[in-house]
Parts: sequence; structure tokens; C-alpha cells
Amino acid sequence: DLIGVLTRRTNLFEVSFWNLLFATAAIFVAIIFGQVEAGLAEPYGRASEILNLHSTLGWSLAGILSLLSGWRYVIRKNDPKQLPLAFLGAGGLLSVLILVQVTLGNQLIWVYGLHTVKVVEAMRAGLV
Repeated sequence: DLIGVLTRRTNLFEVSFWNLLFATAAIFVAIIFGQVEAGLAEPYGRASEILNLHSTLGWSLAGILSLLSGWRYVIRKNDPKQLPLAFLGAGGLLSVLILVQVTLGNQLIWVYGLHTVKVVEAMRAGLV
């Protein structure tokens, strides 16, 4: 969207619209797999807090993406050649929240080792 606005190439708005729809569908798939993983994990100490925050933010992102998709659909239907500045701002905020979500997920894996230890042990035992 931002590149489309800056370069005045409104055909990029169509690409970003479909990307947003696919992202909205994909986040629900990611949440399902994430909930399964969270159920299998054995979080400890600070990892429990981060896992809870990661889960809450994931569900929040699903809601935000759904709202933005609906908003974008209305914008596209009314005038597919323009985007309001407020929508671009919301997209920027969404990008920041996604960055936080990825950072929390990385912490769970690389700092606290959720699931990684069991996978390595299973590989060493010849189970995987």
C-alpha cells in the first residue's frame, strides 16, 4: 500500500488487498497450530508469561486483520484508486504488532527452548 501510494501505482492496491485477505486466513491456521504447540509445551518461569502474551497477541492480530480486511474491502468497493491515510497508519501499527509477535515467538524458541530440547532428545534416541 505504501509503495503504491508513494509511486502512484494504484494497481499495487489490488495486490495488497489480496495479500491482506490471504494473511487474514493464514493467521487463523497459524493460531490453530500455535495453540496445539502451546498445549504440548511445558513452559517454565518467564516462558509462561511470554507464551501467554504471544497467544493473546496472536488472537488480537487475528481480530485486527479481520477488521482491516473488512475496512479494506469497503475502501476498495467505494474507490479502488485511493487509500485513506488512516488506513496506512493502521497498516503501520499492524506491522509493528507483527514484529513484536515474531520477537516473542523467537524468544520462546531460541531463549527458552520450548520444544527444542525434546526434539533434540528424540532425534538422539532415534525416535525422529
